[in-house]
Amino acid sequence: MTVADLFRVGKAFQVRDADANKKLMGKAATEKNADKVADKLATLKLAEEISNLQNLLYAEHNRKVLVILQGMDTSGKDGTVKGVFGQINPLGARTVAFKAPSADEKNHDYLWRIHKEVPGKGEVTIFNRSHYEDVLITRVHDWIDQAECKRRYAQIRDFERMLAETGTVVLKFFLHISKAEQKVRLEERLADPDKHWKFDPQDLVERKYWDAYQEAYKDALLATDADHAPWYAVPSDSKTQRNLVIASIVQEKLLSLKLKCPPGNPDYSKLKVE
Repeated sequence: MTVADLFRVGKAFQVRDADANKKLMGKAATEKNADKVADKLATLKLAEEISNLQNLLYAEHNRKVLVILQGMDTSGKDGTVKGVFGQINPLGARTVAFKAPSADEKNHDYLWRIHKEVPGKGEVTIFNRSHYEDVLITRVHDWIDQAECKRRYAQIRDFERMLAETGTVVLKFFLHISKAEQKVRLEERLADPDKHWKFDPQDLVERKYWDAYQEAYKDALLATDADHAPWYAVPSDSKTQRNLVIASIVQEKLLSLKLKCPPGNPDYSKLKVE
């Protein structure tokens, strides 16, 4: 069984606080030995392998990889980008952080700003938040009704299927953090002036809707999980375990692509460098 199999969202998926502490078994850590140093070393090794595989992806210049990171505030989206994808050559990787839509973006359909940011051939693109905000915060605050939400699920499924059918590998990660751990991380940001830049008072407002968000995530993940665009629920109370799980799944997927450099050009053997 692969790491991806262990954390793939199933038909009976539920969002529970206990799941946010689940440990990766059979890798660098067990229930009795969740050593952060070992986790970091294992993740670093995987990050280097991911970087090497991305070089092959870029050289092959055929397929693309889209990584989607979703999660509650403080779940570690920024930390994942740094810890898992920080070794990749910047020429072949890109991170897009989606904020509240601008006035121009609101004048278009909700997928307009998303589609233009998807990866090109040979590229890895990481979405820090994504089109899923349009079936999460919009649903929690009743900006759209249930009927519109279901329509958007269908549109998202079609959108991701189109991406997959045109050569994009889609990997979606739900960074699952418990309410208690979020409280700790928010308090740490408030207590340390050097972390105030990370703090947004709106996070406290959204925290009041915790239960509604958990339900919205459950519905969205179950409605849009597919073999061509799978969801993985990653326990994120432990930052090092979170990164280790995601790095393991990304590495597994890239290896499964059997990437290789394109054939050499026989004409080059005739050239001489004077």
